[in-house]
Amino acid sequence: MSGSFSYIGIHFIFSTKNRANIINNEIKDRLYSYIAGTIKSIKGRPIAINGMPDHIHIFCVMSREITTADFMRIVKSKSSKWLNETFSFKPKFQWQDGYGSFSVSKSSETKIIEYIKNQEKHHKQKSFQEEFIEYLELMKIDYNKEYIWR
Repeated sequence: MSGSFSYIGIHFIFSTKNRANIINNEIKDRLYSYIAGTIKSIKGRPIAINGMPDHIHIFCVMSREITTADFMRIVKSKSSKWLNETFSFKPKFQWQDGYGSFSVSKSSETKIIEYIKNQEKHHKQKSFQEEFIEYLELMKIDYNKEYIWR
């Protein structure tokens, strides 16, 4: 085979530092557009971006040329820098240190897209913390309840 081919669909979830309710209506659309542009700049394909005031969901197809850790480092650092240069935050805006990344098969794309689009509806019933723990358990990822929210 003369080429390399891949489909790396990833659902990322991460929150603002200390889950502060900062991403308001004035910020969110511009932030999501900025993040989409950042993803494209690192050869990714953004598919769905949405969230709540304290966290964000991104579903994208990543380039095979970048690690998940580098991808998130770039997205989070560039977007927090842009937020601090564009808006006045006291103290300065920060994302949490960690993130969740969950693989998405091509056959599950539609379900994930709908889930991300309907964040407001989902969070009428459960908190960000409940949602994230649910994802970890669904994916059978080990975690320590004592340390997860530090």
